[in-house]
Amino acid sequence: MHLPLDGGGEDVLRLTEEIVTIFQELRHRKPRVHCLTNSVAQAFTANLLLAAGAIPSMSASPEEIENFVGRASALLVNLGTLDAERRAALPLALGAAAKARVPVVLDPVFVDSSPPRLALAHQLMEQAPAIIRLNGSEFQALAGLSPMPANARDFAKAKHGVVALTGAGDIVSDGETMIRIRNGHVLMTQVTGMGCASGALIAAHLAVCGDPMLAAVSGLAALGVAGEIAAETARGPGSFAAGILDALYGLDQEALEERAHVETEVA
Repeated sequence: MHLPLDGGGEDVLRLTEEIVTIFQELRHRKPRVHCLTNSVAQAFTANLLLAAGAIPSMSASPEEIENFVGRASALLVNLGTLDAERRAALPLALGAAAKARVPVVLDPVFVDSSPPRLALAHQLMEQAPAIIRLNGSEFQALAGLSPMPANARDFAKAKHGVVALTGAGDIVSDGETMIRIRNGHVLMTQVTGMGCASGALIAAHLAVCGDPMLAAVSGLAALGVAGEIAAETARGPGSFAAGILDALYGLDQEALEERAHVETEVA
Protein backbone atom coordinates (compact mmCIF):
# COMPACT_ATOMS: atom_id res chain seq x y z
CA MET A 1 0.00 0.00 0.00
CA HIS A 2 1.45 3.33 -1.05
CA LEU A 3 0.02 5.24 1.90
CA PRO A 4 1.89 4.42 5.14
CA LEU A 5 -0.47 3.76 8.03
CA ASP A 6 0.34 3.13 11.66
CA GLY A 7 -3.14 2.83 13.17
CA GLY A 8 -2.90 6.27 14.72
CA GLY A 9 -5.38 9.13 14.79
CA GLU A 10 -3.98 10.85 11.70
CA ASP A 11 -4.74 7.85 9.49
CA VAL A 12 -8.37 8.85 8.98
CA LEU A 13 -7.41 12.31 7.73
CA ARG A 14 -4.77 10.95 5.38
CA LEU A 15 -7.09 8.29 4.02
CA THR A 16 -9.88 10.78 3.46
CA GLU A 17 -7.45 13.01 1.55
CA GLU A 18 -6.52 10.03 -0.62
CA ILE A 19 -10.18 9.20 -1.28
CA VAL A 20 -10.82 12.76 -2.44
CA THR A 21 -7.69 12.83 -4.61
CA ILE A 22 -8.45 9.51 -6.32
CA PHE A 23 -12.08 10.43 -7.00
CA GLN A 24 -11.04 13.76 -8.47
CA GLU A 25 -8.42 12.03 -10.61
CA LEU A 26 -11.09 9.65 -11.90
CA ARG A 27 -13.17 12.63 -12.99
CA HIS A 28 -10.16 14.20 -14.69
CA ARG A 29 -8.79 11.16 -16.49
CA LYS A 30 -12.09 9.41 -17.38
CA PRO A 31 -10.67 5.88 -17.51
CA ARG A 32 -12.24 3.20 -19.67
CA VAL A 33 -13.42 0.19 -17.65
CA HIS A 34 -14.37 -2.99 -19.46
CA CYS A 35 -17.00 -4.96 -17.60
CA LEU A 36 -17.50 -8.64 -18.30
CA THR A 37 -20.47 -8.67 -16.02
CA ASN A 38 -23.93 -9.77 -15.02
CA SER A 39 -26.44 -9.14 -17.80
CA VAL A 40 -29.02 -8.04 -15.21
CA ALA A 41 -26.65 -5.37 -13.91
CA GLN A 42 -25.16 -4.05 -17.15
CA ALA A 43 -27.28 -0.94 -17.63
CA PHE A 44 -27.04 0.17 -14.00
CA THR A 45 -23.31 -0.53 -13.93
CA ALA A 46 -22.72 1.50 -17.09
CA ASN A 47 -24.77 4.42 -15.80
CA LEU A 48 -22.99 4.38 -12.46
CA LEU A 49 -19.58 4.46 -14.13
CA LEU A 50 -20.68 7.35 -16.32
CA ALA A 51 -22.00 9.24 -13.29
CA ALA A 52 -18.62 8.85 -11.59
CA GLY A 53 -16.76 10.05 -14.67
CA ALA A 54 -15.50 6.75 -16.13
CA ILE A 55 -16.21 5.30 -19.58
CA PRO A 56 -17.82 1.83 -19.60
CA SER A 57 -17.64 -0.90 -22.22
CA MET A 58 -19.63 -4.11 -21.87
CA SER A 59 -19.05 -6.45 -24.80
CA ALA A 60 -18.95 -10.15 -23.94
CA SER A 61 -18.35 -11.25 -27.54
CA PRO A 62 -15.34 -13.59 -27.80
CA GLU A 63 -14.66 -12.13 -31.25
CA GLU A 64 -14.01 -8.63 -29.96
CA ILE A 65 -13.37 -8.73 -26.22
CA GLU A 66 -9.58 -8.79 -26.59
CA ASN A 67 -9.72 -5.49 -28.47
CA PHE A 68 -11.94 -3.89 -25.82
CA VAL A 69 -9.83 -5.11 -22.90
CA GLY A 70 -6.62 -4.02 -24.62
CA ARG A 71 -7.97 -0.46 -24.80
CA ALA A 72 -9.24 -0.42 -21.22
CA SER A 73 -7.58 0.90 -18.08
CA ALA A 74 -9.14 -1.79 -15.86
CA LEU A 75 -11.15 -5.00 -16.26
CA LEU A 76 -14.05 -6.19 -14.11
CA VAL A 77 -14.74 -9.93 -14.19
CA ASN A 78 -18.15 -10.54 -12.64
CA LEU A 79 -19.55 -14.09 -12.54
CA GLY A 80 -23.19 -13.07 -12.18
CA THR A 81 -24.14 -14.40 -15.64
CA LEU A 82 -22.23 -17.48 -16.79
CA ASP A 83 -23.71 -18.20 -20.20
CA ALA A 84 -21.73 -19.83 -22.99
CA GLU A 85 -20.64 -16.51 -24.51
CA ARG A 86 -19.21 -15.17 -21.26
CA ARG A 87 -17.47 -18.45 -20.45
CA ALA A 88 -15.80 -18.36 -23.86
CA ALA A 89 -14.83 -14.72 -23.40
CA LEU A 90 -13.29 -15.11 -19.93
CA PRO A 91 -9.90 -16.61 -20.85
CA LEU A 92 -9.59 -14.23 -23.78
CA ALA A 93 -10.32 -11.22 -21.57
CA LEU A 94 -7.84 -12.31 -18.91
CA GLY A 95 -5.19 -13.07 -21.52
CA ALA A 96 -5.61 -9.62 -23.06
CA ALA A 97 -5.48 -8.01 -19.62
CA ALA A 98 -2.23 -9.79 -18.79
CA LYS A 99 -0.69 -8.84 -22.13
CA ALA A 100 -1.65 -5.17 -21.81
CA ARG A 101 -1.03 -5.05 -18.02
CA VAL A 102 -4.63 -4.09 -17.35
CA PRO A 103 -5.49 -4.63 -13.66
CA VAL A 104 -8.36 -7.00 -12.87
CA VAL A 105 -11.13 -6.87 -10.27
CA LEU A 106 -12.85 -10.21 -9.64
CA ASP A 107 -16.43 -10.33 -8.35
CA PRO A 108 -17.32 -14.00 -7.69
CA VAL A 109 -21.08 -13.51 -7.58
CA PHE A 110 -23.15 -16.40 -6.15
CA VAL A 111 -20.22 -18.81 -5.78
CA ASP A 112 -22.02 -19.90 -2.62
CA SER A 113 -24.95 -21.14 -4.72
CA SER A 114 -23.24 -23.05 -7.54
CA PRO A 115 -20.38 -25.58 -7.27
CA PRO A 116 -19.37 -25.12 -10.96
CA ARG A 117 -19.24 -21.38 -10.43
CA LEU A 118 -17.14 -21.84 -7.30
CA ALA A 119 -14.72 -24.09 -9.20
CA LEU A 120 -14.39 -21.44 -11.91
CA ALA A 121 -13.75 -18.76 -9.29
CA HIS A 122 -10.91 -20.82 -7.85
CA GLN A 123 -9.41 -21.08 -11.34
CA LEU A 124 -9.69 -17.34 -11.81
CA MET A 125 -7.98 -16.77 -8.47
CA GLU A 126 -4.89 -18.39 -9.99
CA GLN A 127 -4.72 -15.41 -12.37
CA ALA A 128 -3.95 -13.19 -9.33
CA PRO A 129 -6.63 -10.49 -9.65
CA ALA A 130 -5.61 -7.24 -8.00
CA ILE A 131 -8.85 -7.02 -6.01
CA ILE A 132 -11.53 -9.53 -5.04
CA ARG A 133 -14.87 -7.92 -4.14
CA LEU A 134 -17.39 -10.20 -2.47
CA ASN A 135 -20.00 -10.44 0.25
CA GLY A 136 -19.92 -12.59 3.37
CA SER A 137 -21.58 -15.68 1.90
CA GLU A 138 -19.37 -15.58 -1.17
CA PHE A 139 -16.27 -15.16 0.98
CA GLN A 140 -17.19 -18.14 3.11
CA ALA A 141 -17.62 -20.32 0.02
CA LEU A 142 -14.45 -19.13 -1.70
CA ALA A 143 -12.14 -18.97 1.30
CA GLY A 144 -13.67 -21.76 3.37
CA LEU A 145 -13.63 -19.37 6.32
CA SER A 146 -16.24 -17.37 8.18
CA PRO A 147 -16.49 -13.74 6.95
CA MET A 148 -14.64 -12.26 9.91
CA PRO A 149 -12.20 -9.35 9.52
CA ALA A 150 -9.19 -11.41 10.61
CA ASN A 151 -10.07 -14.13 8.09
CA ALA A 152 -10.38 -11.57 5.31
CA ARG A 153 -6.92 -10.30 6.18
CA ASP A 154 -5.45 -13.81 6.25
CA PHE A 155 -7.06 -14.71 2.92
CA ALA A 156 -5.72 -11.55 1.31
CA LYS A 157 -2.24 -12.34 2.58
CA ALA A 158 -2.41 -15.92 1.31
CA LYS A 159 -3.59 -14.81 -2.14
CA HIS A 160 -1.23 -11.81 -2.41
CA GLY A 161 -4.11 -9.51 -3.32
CA VAL A 162 -6.68 -7.21 -1.82
CA VAL A 163 -9.96 -8.46 -0.40
CA ALA A 164 -12.94 -6.09 -0.32
CA LEU A 165 -15.52 -7.77 1.90
CA THR A 166 -18.79 -5.87 1.64
CA GLY A 167 -21.78 -5.83 3.96
CA ALA A 168 -23.34 -3.63 6.62
CA GLY A 169 -19.80 -2.34 7.12
CA ASP A 170 -17.15 -2.89 4.45
CA ILE A 171 -13.71 -4.32 5.19
CA VAL A 172 -10.70 -3.99 2.89
CA SER A 173 -7.40 -5.73 3.55
CA ASP A 174 -4.15 -6.43 1.72
CA GLY A 175 -3.01 -8.99 4.27
CA GLU A 176 -1.28 -6.43 6.48
CA THR A 177 -3.48 -3.38 6.85
CA MET A 178 -7.24 -3.57 7.39
CA ILE A 179 -9.54 -0.64 6.69
CA ARG A 180 -13.20 -0.45 7.64
CA ILE A 181 -15.60 1.74 5.67
CA ARG A 182 -18.75 2.65 7.56
CA ASN A 183 -20.80 4.31 4.83
CA GLY A 184 -23.89 3.33 2.90
CA HIS A 185 -27.61 2.82 3.43
CA VAL A 186 -29.94 -0.17 3.68
CA LEU A 187 -31.69 0.85 0.44
CA MET A 188 -28.52 -0.14 -1.39
CA THR A 189 -29.52 -3.77 -0.76
CA GLN A 190 -32.86 -3.19 -2.50
CA VAL A 191 -31.47 -2.26 -5.94
CA THR A 192 -30.54 -5.08 -8.32
CA GLY A 193 -26.95 -4.83 -9.46
CA MET A 194 -25.70 -2.49 -6.74
CA GLY A 195 -23.00 -4.91 -5.62
CA CYS A 196 -21.99 -5.63 -9.21
CA ALA A 197 -21.77 -1.91 -9.92
CA SER A 198 -19.60 -1.37 -6.86
CA GLY A 199 -17.03 -3.77 -8.33
CA ALA A 200 -16.98 -1.67 -11.50
CA LEU A 201 -16.52 1.55 -9.53
CA ILE A 202 -13.63 -0.03 -7.64
CA ALA A 203 -12.11 -0.96 -10.99
CA ALA A 204 -12.43 2.66 -12.15
CA HIS A 205 -10.60 3.85 -9.06
CA LEU A 206 -7.93 1.19 -9.59
CA ALA A 207 -7.43 2.46 -13.15
CA VAL A 208 -6.36 5.88 -11.92
CA CYS A 209 -4.50 5.21 -8.67
CA GLY A 210 -2.71 1.92 -9.32
CA ASP A 211 -2.91 0.92 -5.64
CA PRO A 212 -5.46 -1.90 -5.13
CA MET A 213 -5.93 -1.19 -1.43
CA LEU A 214 -6.62 2.51 -1.89
CA ALA A 215 -8.75 1.84 -4.97
CA ALA A 216 -11.05 -0.52 -3.07
CA VAL A 217 -11.34 1.86 -0.12
CA SER A 218 -12.00 4.94 -2.23
CA GLY A 219 -14.48 3.16 -4.50
CA LEU A 220 -16.53 1.76 -1.63
CA ALA A 221 -16.40 5.01 0.34
CA ALA A 222 -17.55 7.10 -2.63
CA LEU A 223 -20.44 4.76 -3.36
CA GLY A 224 -21.41 4.59 0.31
CA VAL A 225 -21.45 8.36 0.66
CA ALA A 226 -23.51 8.68 -2.52
CA GLY A 227 -25.95 6.13 -1.10
CA GLU A 228 -26.37 8.14 2.09
CA ILE A 229 -27.03 11.32 0.13
CA ALA A 230 -29.53 9.60 -2.17
CA ALA A 231 -31.41 8.07 0.76
CA GLU A 232 -32.15 11.51 2.21
CA THR A 233 -34.70 12.24 -0.54
CA ALA A 234 -35.61 8.73 -1.77
CA ARG A 235 -39.19 7.51 -1.48
CA GLY A 236 -38.20 3.88 -2.03
CA PRO A 237 -35.89 1.66 -4.10
CA GLY A 238 -36.97 3.13 -7.44
CA SER A 239 -36.23 6.75 -6.65
CA PHE A 240 -33.15 5.64 -4.71
CA ALA A 241 -31.70 3.87 -7.78
CA ALA A 242 -31.95 7.10 -9.77
CA GLY A 243 -30.90 9.21 -6.80
CA ILE A 244 -27.63 7.39 -6.20
CA LEU A 245 -26.60 8.08 -9.79
CA ASP A 246 -27.38 11.77 -9.29
CA ALA A 247 -25.57 11.79 -5.94
CA LEU A 248 -22.47 10.15 -7.42
CA TYR A 249 -22.53 12.58 -10.35
CA GLY A 250 -22.64 15.53 -7.94
CA LEU A 251 -20.22 14.13 -5.37
CA ASP A 252 -17.55 16.64 -4.43
CA GLN A 253 -14.65 17.17 -2.07
CA GLU A 254 -16.79 18.70 0.67
CA ALA A 255 -19.20 15.76 0.79
CA LEU A 256 -16.43 13.18 0.84
CA GLU A 257 -14.46 14.99 3.53
CA GLU A 258 -17.55 15.44 5.69
CA ARG A 259 -19.16 12.04 5.25
CA ALA A 260 -16.49 9.41 4.53
CA HIS A 261 -16.05 7.25 7.64
CA VAL A 262 -12.96 5.05 7.56
CA GLU A 263 -11.02 3.29 10.31
CA THR A 264 -7.63 1.62 10.09
CA GLU A 265 -6.01 -1.33 11.79
CA VAL A 266 -2.43 -2.42 11.15
CA ALA A 267 -1.40 -6.01 11.85
